[in-house]
Amino acid sequence: MSARRAAVVGSPIAHSRSPLLHRAAYAALGLDWTYDAIEVTPAGLEDFLATCEAPEWVGLSLTMPLKSDVIPLVDGMSDLGRTVGAINTVVFDGTTRLGHNTDVGGMVHALEECSQRVLAPTSGAIIGGGATARSALAALAQMGVRHADVVVRSPERARDLVAIAAALEMDLTIRTWDSPGQALTSDVVMSTVPAGVSDRFVRDIPEVPGVLLDVAYAGGHGALVESWRSRGGSAADGLDLLLWQAADQIRIFTGSEPPLAQMRAALMAGDADMSLTRPG
Repeated sequence: MSARRAAVVGSPIAHSRSPLLHRAAYAALGLDWTYDAIEVTPAGLEDFLATCEAPEWVGLSLTMPLKSDVIPLVDGMSDLGRTVGAINTVVFDGTTRLGHNTDVGGMVHALEECSQRVLAPTSGAIIGGGATARSALAALAQMGVRHADVVVRSPERARDLVAIAAALEMDLTIRTWDSPGQALTSDVVMSTVPAGVSDRFVRDIPEVPGVLLDVAYAGGHGALVESWRSRGGSAADGLDLLLWQAADQIRIFTGSEPPLAQMRAALMAGDADMSLTRPG
């Protein structure tokens, strides 16, 4: 197959580990493809997309806030992307731009890998009410959860989730950070807030925790993940999510099964290198 281009775009973007995963995968698959991290702001997204033409360009990975901003700029999108209002993958097919969401599947795979079983939870909880929480809600629905607790700073922050829950035929209980109630006793808990913000919920971890995904990964495992595991619970973090959502992107881009072992090795090696340069 001839040389092709792909990239992850966003702002800021220099910290992204996505190039580690995609480059390792393309090399293992014998593809002469490039994958770069490119600084693109919301204001510059439309102009940038105009420069991405097939067959040279195969696709893009997108970070927030571009996952929402790109929606009016694509020609079509998956049902899942439309439901959650977030696209993290764009594929160029001739002159057509197609949007996909691989975050939802990545969340399910990360949770099932850390627990070493196919999950069939009856209860779920989400910490946070932003765009990532929308994908987390869809992930819970895919696993069969029909009722979820959402823990947010204020009920107003959960408005988008209420609408998405209705589309997914789910019921929500909205709780505040100061009164999370029994939310963390759910079978599956997903924290979608930035690194360090979830530390306040360590006090709410039950005696027998279920399965946790904390999507943050900056600076290593957070206090919530460490405390969760110390009490015997299974926990995945943002690096696990990054691996699995990238695996689905590579499957979409290349039509081949992603080489997970090589991707994981590249991600872990790169994370170890970054940890050596972190202050403190």
